[in-house]
Amino acid sequence: MNSLIGTYECKVDSKGRLMLPAPLKKQLMPVLEKGFVLKRAVFQPCLELYPMDEWEALMQKVNKLNRFKKKNNDFIRRFTAGVKIIEVDNSGRLLIPKDLVVFANISKEIVLSSAINIVEVWDKDRYEKAIDDAALDFADLAEEVMGQDDEDGIS
Repeated sequence: MNSLIGTYECKVDSKGRLMLPAPLKKQLMPVLEKGFVLKRAVFQPCLELYPMDEWEALMQKVNKLNRFKKKNNDFIRRFTAGVKIIEVDNSGRLLIPKDLVVFANISKEIVLSSAINIVEVWDKDRYEKAIDDAALDFADLAEEVMGQDDEDGIS
C-alpha cells in the first residue's frame, strides 16, 4: 500500500459511526475488503486505524518478542489492549466501539489524519491541541529525526 495522504474533519453520530471522507476512502479502496484493526495509540490520546495487511506485518514483528521476558509480555498486553477488528459497511461507514470512543475522548467532531500507512482518529479539540503543542518543538524534532547524514536520514 502506498502512503496515505490527508487530514479530514468528520462527524461521528451518537452510535460512534463515521462516514469515511471520499478522498480517504478512495485511497483505502484496495484494502477495504480485508478490513481494519482499530487500537489505542501508544503515545497520544487518539486511535490508530490499521489496514489489515499493515496490522499483520506489525504483528509478525511483535510475535518475534520473547514471551519469557516479563517486559515483552507486558508490552504485548498493553499494545493489544482494546484492539478491535473494524469493517467498513456498504455505505462507507465504520463503527468506533464505545470503549475506544471513551479512551480517545471522542465527541461529535473528529479528525482523521494520515500517518504514512495508518490513519489516526482524533477528537478534533485534542488533535488541534496536540498540533499546537508540538509546533513549538517541531523544528528541533525535524532536525533531530530527519537531519541525519546516515542511512536512516533523508538528507
